Amino acid sequence: MTKAELVAKIAEKAKLTKVQAEAALAAFQCAVTTELVNDGKITLIGFGTFSSLKKAARTGRNPQTGKPLKIAAKRVGKFSSGKFLKDLDACKGSCKGKPADKAAVKPVAKIKKK
Repeated sequence: MTKAELVAKIAEKAKLTKVQAEAALAAFQCAVTTELVNDGKITLIGFGTFSSLKKAARTGRNPQTGKPLKIAAKRVGKFSSGKFLKDLDACKGSCKGKPADKAAVKPVAKIKKK
C-alpha cells in the first residue's frame, strides 16, 4: 500500500476529505517522530509500541570487498506489534483491527451525542 492509498483509506473510513486525512497522517508521523527523538515511547494498546533503540558502534564488512569498516553508534526507531497484530488470522474480516472473538475485547464507554 502506498501513502496515497493509505490516505484514501483513512479518508473513507473516517469520513474525511483526502486533504484532511493527509494532514492527520502527517500530524501522527510528526508526533511519533518528535516523541522518539526525545527518548519517549508511544503505546497504542492492542496495536503496538513505538520506541527508540540505541545501537552501539560496531565493525561491519563491505560485502563487495570483504574489508572491515566501522559503523557509528546511532539511535533508530523501533515498532513492536501488539496483541492484535501478532495474530492476524484472528483479526480477519474486521476493519477495526479487533479480534474476531468479542469476549477478548474490553467494553469501551460510549460517548453520547447531543
